[in-house]
Amino acid sequence: MGMRIILLLILVFFSVISEGGAVETSINLQSTTSTKNSGFYDYILPLFKENTGIKVNVVAVGTGQAIKNAQNCDSDVLLVHAKADEEKFVSQGYGVKRFNLMYNDFIIVGPASDPAKISGVKDISVALNKISKSRSLFTSRGDNSGTHKREQLLWKLAGIHTANASGSWYREIGSGMGTTLNTSIGMGSYTLTDRATWVSFRNKYDFEIHVEGKNALFNQYGVILVNPERCPAVNARAGQKFIDWLRSVKGQSAIRNFRKYDQQLFFPNANKNITP
Repeated sequence: MGMRIILLLILVFFSVISEGGAVETSINLQSTTSTKNSGFYDYILPLFKENTGIKVNVVAVGTGQAIKNAQNCDSDVLLVHAKADEEKFVSQGYGVKRFNLMYNDFIIVGPASDPAKISGVKDISVALNKISKSRSLFTSRGDNSGTHKREQLLWKLAGIHTANASGSWYREIGSGMGTTLNTSIGMGSYTLTDRATWVSFRNKYDFEIHVEGKNALFNQYGVILVNPERCPAVNARAGQKFIDWLRSVKGQSAIRNFRKYDQQLFFPNANKNITP
């Protein structure tokens, strides 16, 4: 074997082996479309890599699919926004521990004409009943995402069975938040969206926020290390470094400083028990 080949093999060996023999060059993150669509990862992941040298590869899907992917060991870390499902993920042994990370809120947006006359309504159930009774179009993600799960809960609390209206005024499209907003705007329908995606969304046309600021619209994000005992290939050391950095003073400050169009999109609460 030539000396050049030997040297090349030595360089490759040391480039992929970190202290203690653990590979820490990259991790896979299963997360939501809302965090990706808002530009959050484009902003924060380079900061994390600069601090640690670890690259994060993001798979952005609905929360339900992200959890399934993590259960199939296709992830090192899970960052989503459906707390009950996250806690179930941990209790079933798929995750090590769930941590609060940050929050924002959901909002109902729709055309400026406001056909259901819900603008400024203080009770979310009243607003949804006005949409239902007026048969005003409503576009649902219909994809088992965190946003879709919250939307289903809100309809349930309002006493409305949307399954009876599916295909008429209630339209399910099975897509991410950006596509749902585009579809809603094209149809002139209402929809529920997270605020971060809405602020970042450029094609607003004449759409406005009609309902906001309610406790039921509180949107908490959590972060979980996938359990290496369940998924032996998990890069637990690097994954935990990512979680620890996000929850650190530096990470929480970075989250706080992420802004679009002079608006803060996420509010850090890793070390605070903030609930609606």
